[in-house]
Amino acid sequence: MTSVQPIRLFADPVLRTVADPVREFDRSLRELVKSLLATTRAGSGRAGLAAPQIGVPLRVLVFEVDGRSGHLVNPRLEASGRTIVADEACLSAPNIWWPLERSYSVVARGRDMHGKPVTVRALGMLARVLQHEVDHLDGVLFSDRLPAEERERFLETMP
Repeated sequence: MTSVQPIRLFADPVLRTVADPVREFDRSLRELVKSLLATTRAGSGRAGLAAPQIGVPLRVLVFEVDGRSGHLVNPRLEASGRTIVADEACLSAPNIWWPLERSYSVVARGRDMHGKPVTVRALGMLARVLQHEVDHLDGVLFSDRLPAEERERFLETMP
């Protein structure tokens, strides 16, 4: 049975670890994807989740934005040159929103839970979510992308 998992918080070292590529497209991977989706759907306003956020150091993410839902295994991003600044939040840093510059559009390529190739073309919020979740797979937190002064202010808001 698929279950909702607790989300690891900002200070957890797993969030600073580069996730391992998925090599086995098996039942445990399918269960991980289902669990990530269930955890994403369990809260209001949740748009995406990466496996390290539930303590699993694998390159898997899910998204649910503007009626589009899906997952990517071993994703790679191609970002556009056009950027936009918008408020961003992280489930690992609850209730903190901060303006952050990201690419307005991306093309994400990876695999689905069965190993089939997947391409997601995304604009706006979905593009932001995909960039945010891929950062988690690389051990990068969104505060790392802030200018130094802003990062200091952000860290002062952390409990």
